[in-house]
This record gives sequence, C-alpha cells and structure tokens, in this order.
Amino acid sequence: MNAKAYYFGDDGIIPNHKFPVIVYSQCVDLEDCSDWLETTFKKNNWLNNWRDIVLPYDHFHSNTHEVLGLGWGSVSLKIGGANGQIFHLSAGDVIIIPAGVGHYSVSEHANYRMVGGYPNGLDWDLKTGLEPGERAQILQAISEVEMPEKDPVFGNGGLLLDRWK
Repeated sequence: MNAKAYYFGDDGIIPNHKFPVIVYSQCVDLEDCSDWLETTFKKNNWLNNWRDIVLPYDHFHSNTHEVLGLGWGSVSLKIGGANGQIFHLSAGDVIIIPAGVGHYSVSEHANYRMVGGYPNGLDWDLKTGLEPGERAQILQAISEVEMPEKDPVFGNGGLLLDRWK
C-alpha cells in the first residue's frame, strides 16, 4: 500500500483546506471490496455511508470531511478545483477529502462503485463555489469542522492523524 498527501490552495471558487487530501492506494486487494471498505469506515466512526458514483461537477462540503473508497471498477476524479489534480483510482483505493476541497468525477462512465462516509456520521451540504456574499461565512464554517478522531482506514494510525494537525 502507498500513502500520499496532496495540498491545494483556494482558487477563488473552490476554497480547499489547509489539511491535505490523503490518498491510500490499494488498501485491499479484492475484486469487490465495497463491504470491506464500508465495514472499515464504520469501525473507525466514518458513518452515514453510501454506495454510488461521484457527482460529475465540481463541488465541496463546508460542514464535514469525506472519505471515498473505490469498491469496484475504476474512476478518475479531479480534486482541488481549477488548479487541482486528476487522480486515477482503482478498486481498493481510498481518498480522504477535507471539508472545502473540491472534487468530482471526470470519467465519462459510471462503471464503478464508490463507498463514502463522514466522521461521526455527519450530514453533508453541497456547495459548488464561493459566492462573494457568502465567502466569509463558508470559510468560517470550513475552519470550524472538527478534526476526526480516527483515520477512516487505520483508526488510531494512518497518515490523516499525522498530517491533519
């Protein structure tokens, strides 16, 4: 397994976050690892789980962090807004997205299944950008999102607890 952290700055539309995006490559080697991902996320208190595709337009959540684990198939996600990066994911890959970080699917297919979750099972909001009148309010909300107690994959270990200080 490989673990990496990626930082993205505010591009004026997508605020991103001071915390890095964490990517764990090949956490598990199963043809369909959806059950393993969901069980692992739940064990580490990343709840309100779902299984679906990722939206095909840039968005972020201002009130919670999010974990996405690819249960089966492959997908390319753009992370970090206009100046972000495209990540090519395959089954068993996990990406942890801090509040405020833009993300969307750039794949032209839906032949994959993502498993998602949120620390403490928080409900998520859906933002597509920063409007001038709401910028300060959304940036304040993002700054108030609490640090997760556990890494969604490694619990009391993992890159998240090391880098999200």
